[in-house]
Amino acid sequence: MKIAAAAYPLDWFDSLDAVEDKLTAWVAEAAGQGAELLVFPEYGAMELASLGGREVAADLEAALHEVARHRPAMDALHLRLAAAHGVHILGGSGPVFTGERPVNRATLYGPEGIIGHQDKLIMTRFERETWFVVPGEEARVFDTALGKIGIVICYDSEFPLLARAMVEAGAEILLAPSCTDSYAGFTRVRVGSMARALENQCVVVHAPTVGLCDFCPAVDENVGRAAIYGPPDRGWPETGILAETELNQPGWAMAEISLADIAEVRENGGVLNHRHWDEQALRLAPGVTSA
Repeated sequence: MKIAAAAYPLDWFDSLDAVEDKLTAWVAEAAGQGAELLVFPEYGAMELASLGGREVAADLEAALHEVARHRPAMDALHLRLAAAHGVHILGGSGPVFTGERPVNRATLYGPEGIIGHQDKLIMTRFERETWFVVPGEEARVFDTALGKIGIVICYDSEFPLLARAMVEAGAEILLAPSCTDSYAGFTRVRVGSMARALENQCVVVHAPTVGLCDFCPAVDENVGRAAIYGPPDRGWPETGILAETELNQPGWAMAEISLADIAEVRENGGVLNHRHWDEQALRLAPGVTSA
């Protein structure tokens, strides 16, 4: 299959029609090049704060509520696009109020309907100390026509046990949408994503926001490049990078991947990180000794 990861800029909109025009063009471009799985970034939905006007978009709390209220319209739009092009789409994540405070939710859409959603599980300092966005409750794996997919949203990609739990539940592809405001932040997600691809011998799809957003301070600076990573092993690129965009340039990174190749490298790779994972516990039990 061909996978597409978006390096996605956040734009100002005066109407929902303008939102639809933008997303329709993005999806059509990727699908037109044969992509079957399209991944948009973490907090890609925050550009919808512009629909409330400058004052709302500039207010951290008001922006959350403005974006959240457009969730039904965004679900409907993504479903139309997925059905029209016969593709799977991970929509840009955004706030959803399941209680007093919102979660950061990424929804996976298929040609026949919503497949499910993943809420971010570990919150950054900004999310927990300033924005008061709360964590989700569980890691999930989605059994799709394209394979078994897990979603590690930005900071989540930096924690190996989260990804490992998804892989042990069958995940072959991990999606890592991100939103980072510095090169260091981008690098953390990039390194984490590449490490997850190495240790689990799987494909990781990294889709970031890019560029400046002068109307919404929560996402005002965005640094990144979209990329698709695999294990740097037999039959795969030696860098582990299957495709990537230029830094901070909007566009799609696209790569052909095969579930059979993932199964093969897990079975017969030059190294067998996926299979040897449990040996870590054996070597540490009953505890670490100091020399």
